[in-house]
Amino acid sequence: MSADNTAQLTAQLLARVESPRQGLPAPVFQLVSQLTPLINVDLLIRDRQGRTLLTWRADEFYGPGWHIPGGIIRFKENIATRITKVAASELACTVDFDPAPLSMREVMAPHRDVRGHFISLLYRCHLRTPPAPELAAGTPPQNGQWRWHNDCPDDLIRVHDMYRPWITPTLPDAP
Repeated sequence: MSADNTAQLTAQLLARVESPRQGLPAPVFQLVSQLTPLINVDLLIRDRQGRTLLTWRADEFYGPGWHIPGGIIRFKENIATRITKVAASELACTVDFDPAPLSMREVMAPHRDVRGHFISLLYRCHLRTPPAPELAAGTPPQNGQWRWHNDCPDDLIRVHDMYRPWITPTLPDAP
């Protein structure tokens, strides 16, 4: 493919993206995720009893399981804004958070190119308002529902195994 063809295709693609600050159309996002690592924030929320707030996820990339709420930082969006938006969109609540991440991990899915490379930042968050009661998980949990966990659940999504030490109540300040 010539440089001119590449430039034309790039211009056509950019013309179809309304605002990268608001997010990308799925096919464009998948393309970007095959070309560069994505940076995401994950929100570690614990209560006074040492329980951890997790949400249920069931999607084509990670399958069903519990995970720490999180989201991918948008173009020219700061970390604080993404943390606030994750709390609002996944839990319908507001949070305060520590300014420095507890952990920074590189995650690679060797078997997958789409959404296959992440830099994950784990932030300790504190509820300012409670999560929406209507999103509390039933049995079985549904996609997007939340639940407090006394221990790290066996059905934690595999990619969040790296966070098990922080979910375990006996290790509040994990490595």
